Amino acid sequence: MSLDAAAIGKACGGRLETGEQLCGRELERVRAAMVSGAPVTVSCTLKAPLFREVAEEVGAEERVAFANIRETAGWSSDGAAAGPKLAALLAASAEPMPPAATVSFESRGVALVYGRDEVAIEAGRRLADHLDVTVLLSRPGEVAVPRSGEIPVLKGTVRTATGHLGAFSLAVDDTALPMPSSRRHLAFGPSRDGATSTCDIVVDLTGGVPLFPAHELRSGYLRADPRDPAAVERVLFEASHLVGTFDKTRFVDFRSELCAHSRSRITGCIRCLEVCPTGAILPAGDHVAIDPHVCAGCGSCASVCPTGAAAYALPPADALMRRLRALLTAYRRAGGVAPVLLVHDDAHGAPLIDALARYGDGLPADVLPFPVNEVTQVGPEAVAAAFAYGAAAVRFLVRARPKHDVASLARNAARLEAVAQALGYGPAQGSSVVSLIETDDPDALGEALAQGARGTPAPVPSGFMPDGDLRDVLRFAFSELHHAAPRPVDRVPLDAGAPFGGLDFRTEACTLCHACVGACPTGALTDDPDRPRLTFAESACVQCGLCAATCPEDVIGLVPQLDFAAWAAPRRVLKEEEPFDCIACGKPFGTRSTIERVIGTLRDRHWMFAGAAGEERIKALMMCDTCRVSHVLNEGFDPHAAEDNRPRTSEDYFRARQA
Repeated sequence: MSLDAAAIGKACGGRLETGEQLCGRELERVRAAMVSGAPVTVSCTLKAPLFREVAEEVGAEERVAFANIRETAGWSSDGAAAGPKLAALLAASAEPMPPAATVSFESRGVALVYGRDEVAIEAGRRLADHLDVTVLLSRPGEVAVPRSGEIPVLKGTVRTATGHLGAFSLAVDDTALPMPSSRRHLAFGPSRDGATSTCDIVVDLTGGVPLFPAHELRSGYLRADPRDPAAVERVLFEASHLVGTFDKTRFVDFRSELCAHSRSRITGCIRCLEVCPTGAILPAGDHVAIDPHVCAGCGSCASVCPTGAAAYALPPADALMRRLRALLTAYRRAGGVAPVLLVHDDAHGAPLIDALARYGDGLPADVLPFPVNEVTQVGPEAVAAAFAYGAAAVRFLVRARPKHDVASLARNAARLEAVAQALGYGPAQGSSVVSLIETDDPDALGEALAQGARGTPAPVPSGFMPDGDLRDVLRFAFSELHHAAPRPVDRVPLDAGAPFGGLDFRTEACTLCHACVGACPTGALTDDPDRPRLTFAESACVQCGLCAATCPEDVIGLVPQLDFAAWAAPRRVLKEEEPFDCIACGKPFGTRSTIERVIGTLRDRHWMFAGAAGEERIKALMMCDTCRVSHVLNEGFDPHAAEDNRPRTSEDYFRARQA
């Protein structure tokens, strides 16, 4: 492979060292670099275990990073032109990533083998040496009687199942014990419904419908087709090792105070509930709750969360975007133009890229691979930042049969495609600059990248440094996307359901009751403590709809859009009125229009506000709450002193209607 040391040194800075066999006879050079105390990036992942061992010996574990520049850049038919790409990959790898938090599972080895026939009984017998096993047979036919009762065998059908490794709970109907007198086949006694089984591990050998959504992602739930002996063997081997304490990454950081799910029992945002494949997210009052033990780390919730309440933690959004910034900035400094960002995961994307490099033409020189934990974790802030930093296109590499639902990723891609086209980043209509490549074939990947459209990169790319929580990063990224655009426009209409937008507000019908302010979870709508005023900040609106659902006058509608001018402008006044000053103390309270409307409605139309006595009551309406109490007490108002204080009957109401 070609190695453009000049381009790499120009873009990455620091000291660049090359060698023929740094993992062998020149290993001491690597050791010396690590001992120096400076951060070290090693451009080899094949021998990473050896280099990590050396780093541990000299206490440099935290200062060493690794980059694969061979399969991702050097081994390519465009390898001779890959100098800027090599620099970009090295610069991105050197960007530090914070460690993620973990959650623990505790399994004592209590296992339930759930099946239909002798396969389940044999599986339970084989696991009994490692686990505390119970076998549950669902609607069994003529099942041969086990020779011994060393493991419990029961009949029953699981109705519902919840939990995870170390904490499963199953509701079981039609439960019954086997009869000791069973001769030719197992016979069971009387059955009952409503039993509960708790266990640490569930081995499902029924061959039927899985007990959990996205079952392959549920820790501790192992499933195999009983007609496939090899699959059963794999499940039994895995189950036998699930005893003890296990750590798992906490993929999502959740801040309930930012959640826009509900207010006052009115449902607002449900985006994360719609996209979670495992059922790890459930409503919990005004917000949702995410079970980290059930969460499989797809990141879809974080990619659609408009407030940043659910933020992906592997790594956090700002850390991921700093790596993205390093990648695209180094590529540009090394002389690269119009790069294509290829977002992929390690489990699926990395092997395809390796295979394409070893057996095909490799990645084009302008395609920059960008590995993430899960492709579905990438939200609109990262795509916007990529174009602001100078990308000409963004591709997401996903499986032909995805492990996670990619519908939310596809929606985000289509949404950002519309924004990119509107701002001039896109090529001619009909060609996408933000799209998914759905394939398991490395050759198909190479063809898609070679034929894919390249858009128009930013004439003067941004170099902003992302920092803060997810919503702050998103606002900054979209602002820079607009500033760097080839043909900026102030407003881009979006599809219904987009998490950005404004309000269609009927000002004349608003009474300034401020119910919408109390319902708004993000502070997009606010009041003014000094005067009757309602203001709106479009950059904070997440289109949750709580304001529209709460408004008693039905004056609010949602307008999905990206209004860059509104995002950059100060808060907009939606409705403002003159306050009504208390006639006794001069303190402002309420709005003049409201007080005058109430007085006009009641004067001479209600017995309490008619005549000379009614005028004193009218004055009470024109006072603040403190002065009103004093006035009522001083005047001695009698609320029952009606001119006609006799009980009213049906005849009175009929007579009033006829009149």
